[in-house]
Amino acid sequence: MDTNQEHDEVVIPALLRGARGAYGKVIASRLVMAGFDDLPRNGPFVLGGMANHGGTAAEMMDALQVSKQAASQLIDVLVMRGYLVRQIDPEDRRRMLVQLTDRGRAAAAEVRAAVEEVDEQLARMVSPAEVAGLRAGLIALSRIRESYATSGDSEDG
Repeated sequence: MDTNQEHDEVVIPALLRGARGAYGKVIASRLVMAGFDDLPRNGPFVLGGMANHGGTAAEMMDALQVSKQAASQLIDVLVMRGYLVRQIDPEDRRRMLVQLTDRGRAAAAEVRAAVEEVDEQLARMVSPAEVAGLRAGLIALSRIRESYATSGDSEDG
């Protein structure tokens, strides 16, 4: 049996889990090699989203779909480990701003480089049309998930 035929028999959720691991393993490896081995789970997503896509910490927490308590704990850990800093908002002293430190930006740069590394490997293995189809399929699956989302739902699977 050829490899493509074997993969046709694997259910999509299993393929998604394995595929997600490709990015996760390369990101984790690069972070460890660069001395950022103390990032908590979801830390690379938060730092990468803030630095590489201009998101705020609050937007990243919303995207993670975790409880407010879990989000607060993650921010606390990232602050304690020097990746983020809290500052009083100069425009509204009742609010706190959460911003990247130099250490956070450096870790985010490693996350970005790891994503680009996997993307480059993928581009060598499949055609641009196949990458476009993959993206379209993942977007469709995300929309299906969103259509079933309920407030307070933080399930990952």
